[in-house]
Amino acid sequence: MEASPDALNPDIHDPSRRGSPAVRAAKDISFGSAAGIVSKFFEHPFDLTKVRLQAQVLDATARFHGPLDCLVQTFKKEGVRGLYRGLPAPVVGAMAENATLFLAYGELQNAIRQAGNIPVTQALSLPQLTLAAAGAGTITSFVLTPIELVKCKMQVQMLITPQASLSAVPTATAFIQDLPGPFSILRDVIRTAGVRGLWLGQVGTLIRETGGAGAWFGTKEFVCKLMRRDAPGRQLRPWESALSGACAGAAYNLAFFPADTVKSTMQTEAELRPGTSGQRSFSAVARELYRAQGMRGLYAGCGITVARSVPSSALIFWIYDGLRMRFG
Repeated sequence: MEASPDALNPDIHDPSRRGSPAVRAAKDISFGSAAGIVSKFFEHPFDLTKVRLQAQVLDATARFHGPLDCLVQTFKKEGVRGLYRGLPAPVVGAMAENATLFLAYGELQNAIRQAGNIPVTQALSLPQLTLAAAGAGTITSFVLTPIELVKCKMQVQMLITPQASLSAVPTATAFIQDLPGPFSILRDVIRTAGVRGLWLGQVGTLIRETGGAGAWFGTKEFVCKLMRRDAPGRQLRPWESALSGACAGAAYNLAFFPADTVKSTMQTEAELRPGTSGQRSFSAVARELYRAQGMRGLYAGCGITVARSVPSSALIFWIYDGLRMRFG
């Protein structure tokens, strides 16, 4: 990934200075995975809240009155463990997502240079960087959909539990221990819908990741250039990487959030609305969500998602850029 291009620093532009293609790939995968793991532990309770708020848009009676109410209810009924329900899947997802994103972003930039005969000493333009980012998002979406399917299903498991059963701690504890894990969910999806069923909601993930990655990296690069306009030859300071990443996180989620709402709804219907799962297209679910609550429904959980993505994205780029600066 050519993050923060710099004409006076050839190491940033010249892929060969980072080693062979295999070495570059290993670095991007390692750095991206490390950044993804750390950020996921921070943001998971907020992501769980987002998914649960999205899952109730089509309910006649809302279970939660907002993100804070969802967090409080989850903690009271399920404890700290409940706030991290489904964490293994998104940790794996964060590793896969960030590793694939950063790797594909860098390699697609190399492809753009080769296609346009652009020398390594010349920085790519912002539109070219955004194009590479969007392509990276497209590739990543196919890796991410099955992982998010498992994550979302685990995050709504407790919502199908009769509230009375949660009033007695021993009963609730026994129920939680009996909930299916990620591998059980995977086997059940394959058994009932085949391997193709693992990509339920792929259209939503594709739209979100393609547009979102373009907004994410594009915003990051734009803010970096603004901060370096008076001294284009210097490397970014750690806090500048974090600040540009924070702006990128907000842009990513604001750009295509409705697609994520539709995707989450499709992936949790089997648990919350039996009989409808897998029967409707992305556009059909989107229309139903819009009829139910309008744009407000399509943006359910957006506020808390942006709030958690700002520090989470800052953390990702702070770690990734720091590792790139330290190890090449």
